[in-house]
Amino acid sequence: MLNIRHLHCALEIKKYCNLSEAARQVHLTQSALTQSIKKLEESIGWTLFTRSSSGMFVTPEGDVFLNRFGRAFSLLENFATTLFSADKHGRTSFLRGVTARQLDALVHIVELQSYTAASVKLGLSQPTLHRTIRDLETLCQQTLFNRSPTGVEATWRARQFSRIASLYFSELSQGLDEVAELNGEKLGSVRIGSLPLARSEIVPKAVLALLEEAPGANISIVDGPYEEQLHALLHGHIDILVGALRFPALSDDIEQIPLFDDYLSIVTGSHHPLAARCPLTTQDWQSLKWIAAKEGTPARKAFGDLLQAICPDHAYEVIECSSLMAIRGLLINSDRAAILPARQVEIDVAAGLLAVNPTPLSDAPRQIGYTLRKNWHPTRLQKEFLCHLEAKSGH
Repeated sequence: MLNIRHLHCALEIKKYCNLSEAARQVHLTQSALTQSIKKLEESIGWTLFTRSSSGMFVTPEGDVFLNRFGRAFSLLENFATTLFSADKHGRTSFLRGVTARQLDALVHIVELQSYTAASVKLGLSQPTLHRTIRDLETLCQQTLFNRSPTGVEATWRARQFSRIASLYFSELSQGLDEVAELNGEKLGSVRIGSLPLARSEIVPKAVLALLEEAPGANISIVDGPYEEQLHALLHGHIDILVGALRFPALSDDIEQIPLFDDYLSIVTGSHHPLAARCPLTTQDWQSLKWIAAKEGTPARKAFGDLLQAICPDHAYEVIECSSLMAIRGLLINSDRAAILPARQVEIDVAAGLLAVNPTPLSDAPRQIGYTLRKNWHPTRLQKEFLCHLEAKSGH
């Protein structure tokens, strides 16, 4: 919750190395500007500038952090330009008036669709929260939320602004990590989205390799459907998304980096009567009951294409499931089959719980890789994770 106005003042001092010129640019007195920087440095806990008779010069820590804030503030500037394309005064008022508390409130209300839930999570009274949003709407010169039967409904502009705010906070968080890295600490964070049915060993192996080098790093791995993970990536809630790539890409704001091609096999419980039969006859195929990923996923497309090629007119009984843990339980406790990467179930096969049928499949490979936001600038720790991810995938 660093003061945006104070940070912007620091950015101007960094640019001009001169207190009086920076004060003129931000329309403050030199004494007020000095107080702003003092409060900011107290909040952060380290010195941004060294003072001398020839000017104010940014420290190494200040340079790293203010470079990050520059990226974060440019997000707000671009949004303000969109909001006030022909109104310079409105744009300036917005950038001088917007606060971190307003951005935080916006993000929580858009996410929770409720003032009540947001006030509890933020630890604010509802009147305070309502007032915060009203002040933000005044700066934006438009309504951001409408009442709905279930709570409040964010306008399109509010959703757009919420994403900008989330990315703003993500940039500042990376800036704090980079200052720690500059001081020799490896206490940064990497937030990883792992898609269901992605090859399961590469993310854990990459994480463990990273932690050997940086045991104090804060690592989080989030599992979930592609749509949720993509939303989290685009809003800065996760840094990297690992799993099957989508073609064409579902957003213009992402880039996809392939790591390897994934081939599929028929997987059953070890007790299944067809577990070792090869090749499978048409009658065998038609007798199978299946577990498959949900519609719209690469895994489900591969499944559908395969069965369509073998028995185009046969109606199969299918349970939709994208949880590897649940699929494993269903296969062990029934006579169902699934189409999965063989390497994904190696441990269960070795334990005698599951079996991989030796029948070769004429499926097209799925491309497995990782997805990033365009213009994302990783910290050193995040770069190291990507290096380990590529190494563990054999890329």
